[in-house]
Amino acid sequence: MYAEERQQEIVRIARAGGRVEVAGLAETLDVTAETIRRDLTTLERAGVLRRVHGGAIPVERLGFEPALATRDTVLTEEKERIAKAALAEVPADGAVILDAGTTTSRLAHALPADRELTVVVNSPVIATLLGTRPNLNVLLLGGRLRGKTLATVDDWALRPLADMYVDVAFLGTNGCSVERGLTTPDPAEAAVKRAMIRAARRCVVLADHTKIGNDYLARFGALAEVDTLITDTGLDTGLAEDIEANGVRVVRA
Repeated sequence: MYAEERQQEIVRIARAGGRVEVAGLAETLDVTAETIRRDLTTLERAGVLRRVHGGAIPVERLGFEPALATRDTVLTEEKERIAKAALAEVPADGAVILDAGTTTSRLAHALPADRELTVVVNSPVIATLLGTRPNLNVLLLGGRLRGKTLATVDDWALRPLADMYVDVAFLGTNGCSVERGLTTPDPAEAAVKRAMIRAARRCVVLADHTKIGNDYLARFGALAEVDTLITDTGLDTGLAEDIEANGVRVVRA
C-alpha cells in the first residue's frame, strides 16, 4: 500500500469511527507506529485530521475549518480533473455563478476564451483572476470577507442574488450526504450558497470524494436541488449510487 492510499484509509477509518489510535492503526495497516505518526502529521497539515494524544480526530468532529491556502494543497490532481469535467456544464453563452473555493477556482482558470459569459463570483481572488478576460463580464458580490475562505458573505452578497437568475451555479461544499444534503461549517456562507442555488436554473456541485458522506453545521441545500455532482474516481461506488438514487447525476472524473 502506497503512503497516499494508507493515508486515505486512515481518514476513512477516522470518519467511520470518530477517531483513530496510533496502536490500532499500526496493527490494522501492518506498519510501524512511527509510520502512522508520520501519516497523522501529514494529514493534520493537510487540514483533514487533528492530532490528539495517542491518535487523531476528523476535523469535522471538531467544527474545524481549514484555511483556503491549506485546502488548496490537498488533492490537487483530483480537483484539476473535476474542474476540467465541469467545463462540459458551462453554457456557450449566458451567465453562471462561481462559488468561492479551491475547486471552483480551478474551473475559473479553465474557462474557455471563446465564450461570452457573465460570471457572478463571491471571491475577490476569482474576480481578480477573471477580471481582465475580454470575453467575460465579471460581477463581484460585496459583503463581509471571511478570512478562512476569502468569500464575501452577509446581506451585501445576498441582496443582489435575490434579483439574479443565471444558467448554472457551480458550487463547492464541505459536506454532501444523503441524510443531510449539502453542508458547510459557517452559517453565513451557507446563506450565500443557498441564495446561489435559488438564483440558478441548474446547480452543479464540485466536490472531491473526501466531502461525500460528511456533514457539517449549516445545511444549505437538499440533494433534490442538485442537478449534477462532479467528483473524482476516489468516490466509493456505493456512495455514488446512493447519491444517484436521490436524482443527482454523478460524474467521477
